[in-house]
Amino acid sequence: MTPRRLRRLIVAAAAAALLLGAAVWAVLILRGAGDGLDLSYVKTDLIRVNENSRPGLKLETVRNIVIHYVGNPGSSAKANRNYFDRLGDPKANPAGTAASAHFVVGLEGEALQCIPVTEIAYANYPRNGDTVSVEVCHPDESGEFLPATYATLVRLTSDLCRHFGLTEKDVIRHYDVSGKLCPKYYAENAEAWQSFLKDVAGALQP
Repeated sequence: MTPRRLRRLIVAAAAAALLLGAAVWAVLILRGAGDGLDLSYVKTDLIRVNENSRPGLKLETVRNIVIHYVGNPGSSAKANRNYFDRLGDPKANPAGTAASAHFVVGLEGEALQCIPVTEIAYANYPRNGDTVSVEVCHPDESGEFLPATYATLVRLTSDLCRHFGLTEKDVIRHYDVSGKLCPKYYAENAEAWQSFLKDVAGALQP
């Protein structure tokens, strides 16, 4: 083996070790590492590190949890996760579209983690640097979430609030960041949004 090839192998091994270490660290943090937090119902399915959807930049602080809707009726959590991952492929994304989220909640109440909460996601410009984002699947154009989806969203949101020392008052819509009609149903129906926040508050009670 030539010295040049050996150096390449060493660099590749080191990069792989760093990525694995970061993933394990994030899972330990989210699953509590002794603080009682349980996100065992969330499947870790991280997208690749890339400039368009997972830049690998450190998330220094979290001030808000931001709720989105995927805007693609009937699509699954896995399909949306894979879309974020494909944005890292120049052939599949020649325009350089940038988008992602930390979590996606699916139509059947399944939840996927796409990006560690220790890293920035491209979801809430210009608030990417201090927010954690949750994308939510919906069955139709109304954007209203199904009961199983809603239940997981309440659980996940309250768990994230508890972990970051936040309350339901720190849970906001993408609409509140940028004015975009997202999540559509909850941007158009203020009472439904307030009801969601009350459910999060209830889940935060000991």
